[in-house]
Amino acid sequence: MDVLAAAVAILALVLNGLMAGIYFAFSTAVMPALDAVGEEPAAAAMRSVNRKILNPRFLPTFTLSPVAALVAGVLLLVAGAVLPGALAVAAAVAGFLGSIGVTAAVNVPLNNALDAGEVGWPGYAPRWTRWNSVRGWACALAVALLGAALYLWE
Repeated sequence: MDVLAAAVAILALVLNGLMAGIYFAFSTAVMPALDAVGEEPAAAAMRSVNRKILNPRFLPTFTLSPVAALVAGVLLLVAGAVLPGALAVAAAVAGFLGSIGVTAAVNVPLNNALDAGEVGWPGYAPRWTRWNSVRGWACALAVALLGAALYLWE
């Protein structure tokens, strides 16, 4: 059980790290680059990104990052590692609310509005980027919590 808990916790840490990196890259490089090319080319490029990101490499990373943290937390709690287990569960909550929740509540509706022509780039980019950064910080928090859980686990 200890090996399984450790493996799942490490997997959760890596998956959340990948998600934090994706969000960070978008907020710090991709969105500013798109802003620099003009409104219509930026909107067209983002519509393409929104279609292409739904792929077999991204979706499992996105969906499994909080799930793996939750499974790690449960395994740790069952093994009697109360504080590490609680930290891993907290990482799962950060991932579910801050990544998946924000994506569903804000970023995807904005993507759909951009795709439908209901919002222009100036109304889309600042809000999307702000909430994307929230997603990134939530995943970074999950990484920190999982790292602490692994460090404190005896």
